[in-house]
Amino acid sequence: MCYVLRKKPRQEEMIAEYVIQNKERFYRLAYSYVQNPDDALDIVQDSIHKAITSKTLKDEKAIKSWFYRIVVNTSLDFLRRKKKVTVVDDSTIQLHMSGHEDHYTDIDLHQSLNELVPEYRSVVILRYFEDLKLEEVAEILDLNVNTVKTRLYKALKILRVQMDSEEAN
Repeated sequence: MCYVLRKKPRQEEMIAEYVIQNKERFYRLAYSYVQNPDDALDIVQDSIHKAITSKTLKDEKAIKSWFYRIVVNTSLDFLRRKKKVTVVDDSTIQLHMSGHEDHYTDIDLHQSLNELVPEYRSVVILRYFEDLKLEEVAEILDLNVNTVKTRLYKALKILRVQMDSEEAN
């Protein structure tokens, strides 16, 4: 059986064009949540499908925050389904066995980020890894700007404590 999607062709084209122009950003955002290239690609693909079949984009000027929200929610859904099953790849094992101290800070940061609750992790990723303004983060997560500031402050405080304790060990 074949289903025909009824959506304004112009809006569909606009979504496709926007996604194509920003595909690396969306991949990077998904990857920052799942830390796996294949899963990140799946999340971006699922997000594109959701965007094209969705009827929730009311204002075309809000496409940026609208699609970011889709990618963030799809990433969080994926993590909930996956229940944080972590597979260690060969390069990580080699890094730990080789004694390269200079890479540990990056590994510690990623581990510390993954330990944050999703509400804090999303704010940190969008603000610092995606370089979005606080207002944009608030719009994407559908939060008040002050709530974003509070979560960001608390997340950075937690990360600082975690990173300091890792350095001490």
